[in-house]
Amino acid sequence: MSASRLPDPAHPSPDLLKAVLDIAQQASRAIMEIYAGDFAVENKQDDSPLTLADREAHRIITSGLQALTRGIPVLSEESKAQDHEFATRRHWQTLWLVDPLDGTREFIKRNGEFTVNIALIHNHRPTLGVVTLPAADMAYSGAAGLGAHRTDKQSSVVIHTQCPARPVPIVVGSRSHRGDSLDALLSRLGEHELCAVGSALKFCRVAEGAADFYPRLGPTSEWDTAAGQAVLEAAGGQVLDLQGMPLSYNRRDTLLNPNFMAVGDPAFNWQPLLGTSC
Repeated sequence: MSASRLPDPAHPSPDLLKAVLDIAQQASRAIMEIYAGDFAVENKQDDSPLTLADREAHRIITSGLQALTRGIPVLSEESKAQDHEFATRRHWQTLWLVDPLDGTREFIKRNGEFTVNIALIHNHRPTLGVVTLPAADMAYSGAAGLGAHRTDKQSSVVIHTQCPARPVPIVVGSRSHRGDSLDALLSRLGEHELCAVGSALKFCRVAEGAADFYPRLGPTSEWDTAAGQAVLEAAGGQVLDLQGMPLSYNRRDTLLNPNFMAVGDPAFNWQPLLGTSC
């Protein structure tokens, strides 16, 4: 796809989705080169870890998206602080939202469960998303009107959520973050299977029907969730806040998300499980 302004961000084209997937895969290869060797770990002001892989993936993705769709701003976790300010971004009707290395803690632990996340946001909603798993050489992608796919070296297959939900639901939760609220929810759920998964891979597990439910009752940032939400919605699922509304983006003075639930079967009433105290 040639570099241009995006004509209709509400309905992304297959060519745009492919081009974004190519950019994410370039970043994934750079991440794996660093992963294969020794790397230093720094701490950012919020005490979250930062590596050369975060920086290099940010550089590749930002330059690639700016060349692909000139005029559409790119907001990355590693962007300069000024771009994170609501005064700067509040007028952006359309933007790219990027986490160049989601799951830096998983990257440092070398467990392979880290991702590259790229989402297109239009009118506060994700309309396109790409999530790559560099260590598995695999990618998930989806866009409004185009469905969702899982791609590896051999093939690209259409994915769908599990509908109806399993009688004994499979729940995915964070490998690095867990608290009393999640334990209380699981007690209300009854019989279930819990799988600990890192990064945006949790959304992808629900999108491909390998899990039914991903509740998040703790802090996340908008770049953590937007790409996974786009893939999940394209596969037939939903990501809802505790009031039952779709998770939205770039409409608040904070980049932190509210608590939410990602579900594969929208017809099932998951919301009572969240309780009134979460």
